[in-house]
Formats: sequence, C-alpha cells, structure tokens
Amino acid sequence: MAFAVAGILFGGTFVAAKAGLAYFPPLLFVALRFDVAAVALLTYAAVTTPRGELFPRTWRDAAGILATGVLAIGATNALLFVGQEYTTSAVAAIVFSLNPILTPIFAALVLADERLSRRGVAGMMLGFVGVALVVNPDPAMLFELGVGKALLLAGAVVGAFGSVLIRWAGGSLSSTARTAWGLPFAALLSHALSVAAGESPGAIVWHPEAVAALAYVGLLAGAVAYIAYFGLLDQAGAIRANLVFYAVPVVAALGGWALLGEIISTLAVGGFVTIFAGFAVIGSESVDVRDRLCRLRGRTPVSTDAFDDSVCIDAD
Repeated sequence: MAFAVAGILFGGTFVAAKAGLAYFPPLLFVALRFDVAAVALLTYAAVTTPRGELFPRTWRDAAGILATGVLAIGATNALLFVGQEYTTSAVAAIVFSLNPILTPIFAALVLADERLSRRGVAGMMLGFVGVALVVNPDPAMLFELGVGKALLLAGAVVGAFGSVLIRWAGGSLSSTARTAWGLPFAALLSHALSVAAGESPGAIVWHPEAVAALAYVGLLAGAVAYIAYFGLLDQAGAIRANLVFYAVPVVAALGGWALLGEIISTLAVGGFVTIFAGFAVIGSESVDVRDRLCRLRGRTPVSTDAFDDSVCIDAD
C-alpha cells in the first residue's frame, strides 16, 4: 500500500512541477510546497502521535530529522525543481530514476544490513531499461551535457544518500514524526536558497492552475506521499523503498493517457512490462530458486560468496 500510494502521488509531481513553474520562481515554489506540507503533516502528527513519541530525544532522532529535511526532501527537491527549468519532464524522469541505482552504492558504504545481490542488480538494471522505454527521451537531448541534467543528477545523488543516512541514523521517532519535524528544515533551506537566488514573491502569478499545482505538490505529493514513502523506507529499507522511483514514470504515463488524452506507444507498453519484470526479479530474492532446485535433486545448497550465490553438493 505504501509503495502504491507513494508511486501514484509522486508520479504526478513531474507534471505538476512543470505546470507550476510557469507561475512560480522554482526555489520559491519548492519552499511554498514545503510550507504547505509542513503545516499539514505537523498537524496530522500532533493529532495522531502520543505526546511522548512526538518529540526527538536522542542524537539519532536529530540526525534522522536533519537527513530527512535537509537532504532527502529539501536539497533533493530544490535540485529537481530548478533542474526541470532547463529540460523536459521526460529527461528529468529518467535522470532522476538513477536514484535506485545509486542507493545500493551508498548503502554498501554506510549500512551493514543492506546489500544488493546479483539478482538484485539484474532487477535494478531491468527497471532502469524499462524507465528508458517508457519515457523514451530524445537521445540527443538526453546525452547532451547541460546545467539541467547536472542539477537533476545531483538531486538523485543527494536523495539516495539522504535515504541511506536516515536508515543509518535509526532513532526512536516514527517515520511520520521524523518527517513532520524534517519538513520545516526543508522549507527553511528552500526559502534561504530562494532569497540567495534573488527570487521575489512578487513574481508569483496566482492563477487557478498555480494554486492547483501548489496544492497537489504540497498536500498530495508532499504530506501524504511522504508519510507513505518514509514509512516504506523504515519497513523495507533504502534500496527497496527507492524502487518507487521506477514506478513514477509509469504512473505519469498512465495519468497522461487517462487525464490528458496522451498516446501510450507500443514502446512504453514494453517499458511497463520490463519494469514489472525488474520488480519480479528483485522480489524473487525471497524465493531461493537454487536452494529449491538443489533440494529437489536431493543435494545441499552451500553459499559461496558475499552475493549469497550457492552451489549444490552431495548431501553426504
């Protein structure tokens, strides 16, 4: 459920962000998004969380809050929204989909309990190929170096590193309380960057479409999606939680077809299938196929390396 909610709501972010950028300066748009999300989520946390579990008590709680607000939410979204000014939503989606590939690299350096097997690597690569097929960006635009893609790549790196740091910090706070405390830090960072960049509130055009875009990214793709995503991060780990960014282009494509009448190409359908295959390969790690085959043949599986691969030997 958390994966589905986060994937569906995040899936509309690229479209809503592109629409909102026509009316808001980019960093101010991000800052206002976090203002809205912070008010909503702090209110929700205050109502639903017991007082004794609402406030941070240890340095690990504080580290988790800062990793959430400053890195995983604040800097990541600032880079994403500014980067989208210089490129298309399709290119933004595929560059940002490097996040799940980068996460295992940071996890291997920081976390002792999260490693990616060869089967997981294969699933990750299948997922990324599927994203490329769904998005199908202009190759010339994708491989042409530029400020926009550099900022988007930096956002993917910061987001992956932030999610791993949250797992490393641990702490006693629930994901909802931690995110609620993190959002004000994300808002402060974004407002500071907006002021430093010389953006002015007077540049905002308060059109109904602007209000709708802000409401979507603040409440739905903000508060609600963050509850789902950061809860998933605690339950499933950074590597598996960040697979949600492979589902985002699929949701965006289906939403464009259902709401805007956009055409889904045969190539995109192939991408859907490929992403699903990648998820299936990663999910199949809970079923040890070699172990099952070994035992069916009356032999004993023995692990051979750090990737948990095994070989069959005679039981005697």
